[in-house]
Amino acid sequence: ADMAEFTQKRGKRHDDEVLGNAVDFLLANARLVLGVGGAAVLGIATLAVKRLIDRATSPRDEDDAKGDSTCLEDSWRELSLLKPMPRTQPRSPPAALSQPVSLPAPASSAPARPRNAGPQTSPPRSVPAPPLPCLTFQEKLLAFERDHVTIPASYVALAKQLAGDIALELQAYFQSKFPELPFGALVPSGPLYDGLQAGAADDVRVLVPLVLEPGLWSLVPGLDTVARDPRCWAVRRTQLEFRPRGSSPWDRFLVGGYLSSRVLLELLRKALAASVNWPAIGGLLGCLILPSVASEELLLEVQHEHLELTIAVLLAVTSTDVKDSLLLAWPLEGMAANLWLQDLYPAEAARLRALDERDAGARRRLLLLLCSVCRGHPALGRLGRGHLAQVVLRLGEEEVDWAEGALKERFMQALELLIGSLERASLPCHFNPAVNLFGSLHEVEIDDIGYALYSGLQAPEGLL
Repeated sequence: ADMAEFTQKRGKRHDDEVLGNAVDFLLANARLVLGVGGAAVLGIATLAVKRLIDRATSPRDEDDAKGDSTCLEDSWRELSLLKPMPRTQPRSPPAALSQPVSLPAPASSAPARPRNAGPQTSPPRSVPAPPLPCLTFQEKLLAFERDHVTIPASYVALAKQLAGDIALELQAYFQSKFPELPFGALVPSGPLYDGLQAGAADDVRVLVPLVLEPGLWSLVPGLDTVARDPRCWAVRRTQLEFRPRGSSPWDRFLVGGYLSSRVLLELLRKALAASVNWPAIGGLLGCLILPSVASEELLLEVQHEHLELTIAVLLAVTSTDVKDSLLLAWPLEGMAANLWLQDLYPAEAARLRALDERDAGARRRLLLLLCSVCRGHPALGRLGRGHLAQVVLRLGEEEVDWAEGALKERFMQALELLIGSLERASLPCHFNPAVNLFGSLHEVEIDDIGYALYSGLQAPEGLL
C-alpha cells in the first residue's frame, strides 16, 4: 500500500513538472509576442486554469474539502481578469467630457427600511456611473474647437486695445526719433483682426510702412535677383542720373543700389531695445512690455493682468504696380540677406474670407483647427500657418460641401492633401506656383511630418 501511494504521488509530481514546464515555455514565448503586459494577463489565466485542473483531478483530502468552494471562487475571480479593459486615451478628454458625473444619493438606491428595523449591517449598494457617451469624430472635432480654438470676446477686445495703444506710442516715438524718415501710419493687423486667431499663440502684427518716393524705386522679382528665390524681392533705387544718391532719405540704407532690409532691421532693433522707455509706456497702459532680445525679428512681449501677447513690428514696402506686393523686412540669410520677403498673409486671409462669404462655408474654421492641432504636436509643429493656409485654399476652391456638418470630411481631406504633398516634397503657393513652401524642410523633417500625418489619418482622434 505504501509503495502504491508513493508511486501515485511520484506520478502526480511528474505530471506537475511537465505542466509547469509547459506553462513556463508558454509564458516565455508570450512575453516576446504579447509584451510584458500581455504576458502577465496570459500568465494569470494559465495559472488559474492549471489550478482548476489540479483541483478537478486530484483526490479530495479532508482539509481540502472545507475550502473547496472558496478556492474555486478565487480561481474564477482570477479568470475574470481576462475581461478586456477599456483603453485609456493618450490625452485628457475635453473639459465638457471630463466633468465628474453626479451619482444618485445612496439613500435613493437602497431599499426602504421598515420603521422599527434594527441597525443596518451592510452598506447600501452603489449605483454604477452611466457610461460616457460614444462621440463621433465630428463631435470630438467640434468639442476640440470649443475648448482649444475659440477665443473669448473679452480677450480679443483687450488685445486689440493694447495693440492699438502700443502702435500709437511707437508712431510717436518714430516721429521724434527719426523725423527725417517718412514712415506711414502704424496699423495693427493679423489673425486677431481677421477672425483667424487660433488660441492665444499667434502674434499681433503692427505694420510700419515705408513711404517711398514714386518713380525712384522699383520692385525686382525674386527670380531676377542674385538669390534666385521667388519669395524674396529686391527694392532697387532708380533714376540715379536725374535724382542722385542722397535725394531720398532712404538712400542711407542702400547696399549695392538696393534698399537693404537688413540695415533697416538693425536700426530699429537697437532703437526698440535701448531707446524706447518701455517701463513708462507699460505703466501708462497698465502692462509690462519687454522687447525680445533673443529673436532676430522685432518682437515685443506684452504681459497684462488678464492676458499675454506678442506684438511683431514689421517694416513693410508696398507697391500699387505689383499685385500682392506686401514685402517685409525679414531676417534672411546668405544671398538674400538684403532682400525683402513677400508676405502672403493678407492675400490668404482675403481669399478665404471671400470664399466663405460666397457659400457661408467653414474654410477659416478648418484652418483654425489645423493650426491648433499642429501647434500642439511635436512633429507637426513644423507646419506653420502659411503651409496650412495654402492647403485650405486649394481645398476651398473646390465645389464641395463646406457646411459645418462636413467639417470632418474636409479635415481628413486636408490630411490626405498634406501627405500627398510631402511625398512629392512640393507644396506650390496658391498665388505664385513658383514658390515651393516645402523647399525649406529637410528630408528628416518631411519624414517625421509624413509619419505623424499618416498615423493621424488612421486614428484622427489621437491628434486632438
